[in-house]
Amino acid sequence: MAPTGEMILKASAADMRRGRAFREARIVLAIRLAFICLFFGLWESLSRSGLIFQDVVPSLLNIGQSIIKLLVSAEFWKNLQVTAFETLTALALGALTGVAAGILLGANRFIGDAFEPYVYYLSPTPRIILFPIMIMWFGIGLASKIALGALSAFFSIALSTAAGMRQIDKVLIRVGKSFRATPWQMATKIYLPAMRLPVFNGIRLGFGTSLITVLLAETKLSNQGLGYMVMSIYNRFDMAGLYGLLVIVFAIAGLGNMLIGKLARE
Repeated sequence: MAPTGEMILKASAADMRRGRAFREARIVLAIRLAFICLFFGLWESLSRSGLIFQDVVPSLLNIGQSIIKLLVSAEFWKNLQVTAFETLTALALGALTGVAAGILLGANRFIGDAFEPYVYYLSPTPRIILFPIMIMWFGIGLASKIALGALSAFFSIALSTAAGMRQIDKVLIRVGKSFRATPWQMATKIYLPAMRLPVFNGIRLGFGTSLITVLLAETKLSNQGLGYMVMSIYNRFDMAGLYGLLVIVFAIAGLGNMLIGKLARE
């Protein structure tokens, strides 16, 4: 059957949209690359200008060499394992408690009205000020950093889960109750699949806050971990090594965020 004029117009409009989206993506990529090149150029110019002490703003070449030295260093990988264990354990604990609390707050309007304001207003509080209390409760080892990181992740995950609970189609909830599903079945078969995206968005935020909190705690009282390593390099005034380690930490945080986002989309 020959295509009608309407079909041809729709195909042409779709081609135009794809072409426009492709051009916009190329422009965005060009802007990003230009910004990166401009930043690197300004950094290198400032490093070579003599306006600032060179060790404070080391050249990109020195930073790159420091990154390579760190990546082949056994000390770096040992400290990375400690920070990764603390962060991932904290995130797992924060996710379990946060999702459970979020379901409870979102499913029951009375409980939500009574307790969600506490979660909301306590969420912006810097958790690092609670570190002395965590040390008294759990000691100076890994447990205090994990507990503080889990507390940091809890708030964003609980609030995001509670918001996702309120967006679930009421029909799905009524269907589950009509089949006399248990609370566990409601949570695993209806609630979590229906609010997958809000939960993962909360976990993405929780990953960032738990990582930041763990690193801060390691800089205060620790003899291992990437936070401890940052302070150790700073005390040696190895600024190229410090910037190199920060670049690696930023890359790890970005990679973790990207992986969680990918899981949310699958």
